[in-house]
Amino acid sequence: MRTDDFDYDLPEELIAQEPAEPRDSCRLLVLHRDDGSVEHRHFYDIVDYLEPGDLIVANKTRVMPARLMGHKRGTGGVSETLLLKRREDLDVMGHVWECLVKPGKRLKQGAVIEYREGGIHAPMSWPVVLTGEVVDYVDESRGGRLVRFEPAEGLTLDEAIHKAGHVPLPPYITQYDGDPEKYQTVYAMHEEHSAAAPTAGLHFTPELIRRIEDMGVQWKTVELEVGIDTFRLVEEDDPTKHVMHTERYHVSQDVVDAVHATKAAGHRVIAIGTTSVRSLESAFDAGAPAWEPACVARRFEDAPDSARTLGRGDIVERRDATTNLYLMPGSTYHVVDAMVTNFHVPRSTLMMLVSAFATREQIMAAYQAAIAEKYRFFSFGDAMLMV
Repeated sequence: MRTDDFDYDLPEELIAQEPAEPRDSCRLLVLHRDDGSVEHRHFYDIVDYLEPGDLIVANKTRVMPARLMGHKRGTGGVSETLLLKRREDLDVMGHVWECLVKPGKRLKQGAVIEYREGGIHAPMSWPVVLTGEVVDYVDESRGGRLVRFEPAEGLTLDEAIHKAGHVPLPPYITQYDGDPEKYQTVYAMHEEHSAAAPTAGLHFTPELIRRIEDMGVQWKTVELEVGIDTFRLVEEDDPTKHVMHTERYHVSQDVVDAVHATKAAGHRVIAIGTTSVRSLESAFDAGAPAWEPACVARRFEDAPDSARTLGRGDIVERRDATTNLYLMPGSTYHVVDAMVTNFHVPRSTLMMLVSAFATREQIMAAYQAAIAEKYRFFSFGDAMLMV
C-alpha cells in the first residue's frame, strides 16, 4: 500500500466555493458496498435509505473563530495564526495554544504578533485586543508553533479571540464571503472547540432532522474537536509512517446505550462524517467484556461463525479523552455500519478512512463517477452515503 494509491486528479472547477442552498439540496452519491454500485440522488433523499430503528450519530462540535490576522511587532509584517488546540498542560506558562502560522519561517521563537479588532484591515491606530508570543516549535516544517496569548486589559481570552478572530475556511475555499454560520452545522453546540467544521453534517436542515426522527430513526451526538490533521496531507510514500496528532473527543453513556439497543434490535449505526466515525471507533475497547450481542455485525444473528470471533470488546463511555486513531485499509470497524461523508482531498488520511470502510477500488471508482457527473467536492461540496 502506497500513499499514491489514494491520489486522484480533480478539475479545479469542481472544488465547491459556496454551500448549497438550501443545505439539503446538494447531491448525494450512494455507494452500495455489497456490489460497488452507485446511485445519484439528492441529500434530502437520504430518508429513502434509512429504516425505523436505525441510529444516526453526528459530531456536534462548533467551529471557533480560530483564524487570527495580525502584524508582527517591530516589522509590521502581516501574520496569520490558526488556533488548533489549547495546551492546558502548559497553563503554568499562560494561555498557550498549538497553532499554524504564516509566514512560518519568519516567526521564530520570541516573535510577538499583535491582533486588532477587525484584523489587518483595522487602522493601526486601533487598540490591540490580543498579543501572541511564539514560545516553541511544533511540527516546524509545516508552520506549527506554540503561541502564548495575552488578552488586552479588561478582556478575557475568549472575548479577545472573538474580537480579533474569524471562522476559518479551508485554504481551497477562496471565493466565499457569505454568512460564516453556513460553515457550522445546524445542530452545533454553543461552546466552540474546533478549528474546522465536521462538514458531512453541513447538509442537514432542522426540517430534515425532524423528518428523520419522525420516521423512527434515533439522532444522537458525540463531540470530536477537529484539529491539525484536517489541514495535513500524507507526505510519506508509506502511509503507515504518517503520524496522527491527537484530538479530544467525548462519547456519552447515552450514546453507548443507544448503540447497544440499536445493535440488539438488528439495526444500523450510521455515522455522519469521519469525525463521528473516529469518535465511535475510538470508543471501542477491545479489552472490555463483550456485550451481547457483540458490537460488530449489523445483524449479528445473521453473521457467519467466522465473524463472531470479532465479538470481543465493547463500545464504552469516553469523557474528555484523546484519540489519534488512524483508519486505513486493513483496519476493522467495530461500531459503524453506514456512513455519510463528503468527498475528500487526495492523499489524505480521510481517503484512507473511507477506503477502509468500503474498498480502495470502490472508493476510487465512486470518485471517478462523481467527477464524471460533476459533483462538487470538499467542505462545501456534495455528499456520499456508504451503505
